[in-house]
Formats: sequence, C-alpha cells, structure tokens
Amino acid sequence: MDLQLEGKRVLVTGASKGIGLAVVKAFIAEGASVVATARRSTPELAVTDAVFVPADLSTVDGPARLVETVLGQDDRLDVLVNNAGGGDERPEGMFEDPFSGDDDTWASVFALNLNAAVRTTRAALPALTKARGSVVNISSSSARDPHTAPLPYAAAKAALNAFTRGLAEATGRAGVRINAVTPGATRTDLLVGPDGLAASIAANLGVDHSALLAGLPEQFGLLTGDLIDPSEIARAVVLLASPAMPSAIGSNWTVHAGQMKTA
Repeated sequence: MDLQLEGKRVLVTGASKGIGLAVVKAFIAEGASVVATARRSTPELAVTDAVFVPADLSTVDGPARLVETVLGQDDRLDVLVNNAGGGDERPEGMFEDPFSGDDDTWASVFALNLNAAVRTTRAALPALTKARGSVVNISSSSARDPHTAPLPYAAAKAALNAFTRGLAEATGRAGVRINAVTPGATRTDLLVGPDGLAASIAANLGVDHSALLAGLPEQFGLLTGDLIDPSEIARAVVLLASPAMPSAIGSNWTVHAGQMKTA
C-alpha cells in the first residue's frame, strides 16, 4: 500500500524516545524526511536519519522559535505530529486528592500537554496550509478515563481532544487535516520507567515495582495480555497523516487493546 509519504517533510515533537521515536522511525521507513525535536536527543534518535532540532515546547515562545528554525532550513512542511507531553509533576497524594497539585503543577502540565500543541500548530499552520498537509495530535486514554492518571494530565489531554476536533472544522476546507490518536497503556518510560507512573503507583500502594508492572495489562483490562508497543501507535499516526486518507478529518483513533470499555 502506497501511503504517498515519499519525500514529504514531517516534524515530530517529543521525538527522543517512546511513541515519538517510533513515529520518527515509521515516517522514515515510508521515505519521508523527518525533523525531530525534544529538549535533548538520545542515542536511539541519533542513529536514525532524522534531523534533530532541540526545543523546549513548554515555554511560551519555544514552539514559534522551533517552527521558525525548521522552516528556515526548508520552507516545506507537510506533516506535524504533536507528541510532546507527559511531565514530571506527580505530587504526593495525587491518587487520593485530585487537588494535591498546586496552580504551578496544573500550569506546567497544561503547558506541555496542551499549549505546546496549540502553539506549534499555530506557528506551522501557514506552511501546512500551503502544502495541504496534516496534523496528528497524540492524546491519551486517560482523557476518557481520567481516574487512570493524575487529573491535571487527564484534563489536559481531554482539552487536546477538543482542540483537535474544533480545529479540524476550521481548517478542513483549507485542505489541512487535523486528527488525533489515543493510545491505551503503552510501553513507554512515562508509564513503566523507573520514574514513571507505575513507579508512583507502586510507591503509593507499597508494592514492588516489578510485580506491579507484571500485573498492569490485566489491571488495565488489556485483552492482549500485554502493554501496547509504541510501534503500533506509530502505524496509526502514519496512516492518519497520509494523503491516502483524505477523508480522515477530525478523527480520534483509539489503539487500546480493549482497555476502554465504552463505545
């Protein structure tokens, strides 16, 4: 199947590891030219054919400066993947008290998980409009099941879903397709790393981290019995971004292995 991505220019944020890194590799495999950004690179990203541009997208001017740099190298841009997200703000007591985080915690989480996507898309939209390109935002199943993650993160991802759908209406007639992918429990550092969400849960419950990880698929209700591999999420992103899917506008594709129990 020809996804018509050969020679397309793609910008992927949060690209140094996990889902972002998998997305970079998937686009390169389709013959696309990829610009990857994160606060810092990783050895895994460095060995790909992506061009790395460092940026802190949680700052007010970081997204605009990133896009200016990327377009300064080449004024073409066909695809934007807003994957930057996560955050290290996990205040003590977050599972018992949704307001355990102060205003700074909420602002920090929203800056990375919502504002970064809004600002990067705003800056890139003229180039994407010229190319009749596409945007894919990476959401989270916690946007629909907010009890599964710290509330600031879940709320920010829910806002990202609304932004995706609303912007799709505004840009669709101009030829820019806006969509989202919602992963379920995926094997990334954000979830399974030594400082990830599972480690926070294990500490909160007073259980062994490795034992908790072994039981995560069942606890999350994954019918495959395993966490989702980032490469699966990347395949969904590539399909949504492809010109071969012209009617995919305002969609939110869920890849959750049966974790989400509502239609």
